[in-house]
Amino acid sequence: MPRFQPEPPHRHGNAASTAVVLVNLGTPDAPTAPALKRYLKQFLSDPRVVEIPKPIWWLILNGIILNTRPKKSAAKYASVWMPEGSPLRVHTERQAKLLKGLIGERGHHVKVTWAMRYGSPSIADVLGHLKAEGANRILVVPMYPQYAASTTATVVDDASRWLLQTRNQPEMRFTRNFHDHDGYLAALEKSVRKHWQTNGALGDNDRLLISFHGLPKRSLDLGDPYFCECHKTGRLLAERLNLKPEQLQICFQSRFGKAEWLQPYTAPTLEQWGKQGLRRVDVICPGFVADCLETLEEIAQEGRDDFLKAGGKEYHYIPALNEDAAWIAALADFVESHLAGWPTKAATDPHALETSARQAIKFGARS
Repeated sequence: MPRFQPEPPHRHGNAASTAVVLVNLGTPDAPTAPALKRYLKQFLSDPRVVEIPKPIWWLILNGIILNTRPKKSAAKYASVWMPEGSPLRVHTERQAKLLKGLIGERGHHVKVTWAMRYGSPSIADVLGHLKAEGANRILVVPMYPQYAASTTATVVDDASRWLLQTRNQPEMRFTRNFHDHDGYLAALEKSVRKHWQTNGALGDNDRLLISFHGLPKRSLDLGDPYFCECHKTGRLLAERLNLKPEQLQICFQSRFGKAEWLQPYTAPTLEQWGKQGLRRVDVICPGFVADCLETLEEIAQEGRDDFLKAGGKEYHYIPALNEDAAWIAALADFVESHLAGWPTKAATDPHALETSARQAIKFGARS
């Protein structure tokens, strides 16, 4: 097997181009057991996702999990599947299209596309396609507001593996996080206030639960900043909403296995609040910028059941940012800041012409 992938035919005189790739976690191709088995095998085989010694984990994964979990997970995916496909895939694709349009309106000539870390379209396939189209500057944007080794870092890992197989490498940039980005926080605030305008503000016996995806507590002990960045997002959002400390709680969902994970856990908190007689709970998941299984099934459905069955009276899930205009504008601002220094403006743009002229003068002075 050759060390490097074949290079596309080189054509002299082609203008260099810039591309932006939004990357989300991934999704199965269909809500079926075989599709879930393929997806889960790829996802759970990543050593960044599961930090258990490989021989031991291989036995657990292939001997137990992949023989029992796909069917159960397929039923859950089926309950949230959209006519166009998986919610995460649908919303991510829509976000890329809206971002492309807004970036274009701002005068940038940039290709904007999307990829999935697990499943399809893969990061390698998307990067290879962009390179074949002539892109030699690529900005990769992991769509995780809070950095974690098991999410953001795996995107960089996968893109780096593609680079290792590429002879003529493009210039690459990666974003790290946007947990405290002003536009992102403003979009979250707007979504909550819009919800309150429709359903009424929180009363004294109501709560806002801010739920993030969980990680093993060991990740925090080993130096992963995720826990701290989640708390910063929650604190800044609470300040924007003028909430009292007793009106909200930051929790962590999606616990898997018997090991201790980041606490407090979302499901037990909802059950406890129901038993205590809390009237209403509003739940928002700022760690997800696109609705997916973890928000639509685990929070909107299972969370509701947990709270109401325990005695709660009113439960609301506040949707992810998805295609919200304020969020797309914030994303465009974030992307623009990371494109700085790359010539993305059209040659007819006065600022671009001025920049080109200056570059020509500098080049002439050196000659």
